[in-house]
Amino acid sequence: MKLGRLNHIGVATPSIADSIVFYRDVMGATQICEPFDLPDQGVKVCFVDTPGAGGALDGTQIELIEPLPGNTSIAGFLEKNPAGGQHHMCYEVPDIHAAKAEFESMGKRVLGEPRIGAHGTLIFFVHPRDMGGVLTEIMETPKEAH
Repeated sequence: MKLGRLNHIGVATPSIADSIVFYRDVMGATQICEPFDLPDQGVKVCFVDTPGAGGALDGTQIELIEPLPGNTSIAGFLEKNPAGGQHHMCYEVPDIHAAKAEFESMGKRVLGEPRIGAHGTLIFFVHPRDMGGVLTEIMETPKEAH
């Protein structure tokens, strides 16, 4: 497996609205998307763009994640971390199915089948116990990105 681009860092939050204020007013973010629901995953998400090289907005994103009613995974995370916090890191790969097969061949625990994520491309997660303690999202590189 070859490490791909760090696409985003997922941050669980009890309130996307409050987190937007923090990233805008404290961290100086200027590009914040409108929050949107992902009912299939039981979450509301919002992406905050960060500057890349030379200040252009092509850097890694922050993905704010708020649970929708009935969500147990993010809600459970927030029970243990009431203020929210880093939930996962997401790396891009050119071929999601090849990446899944490679992780499984190494004995890594892939959590579920590839599914459409917030960027509209296929994703899967790898168990944190197999990834140095970090829940890791693997995402197929969006076709329009490269």
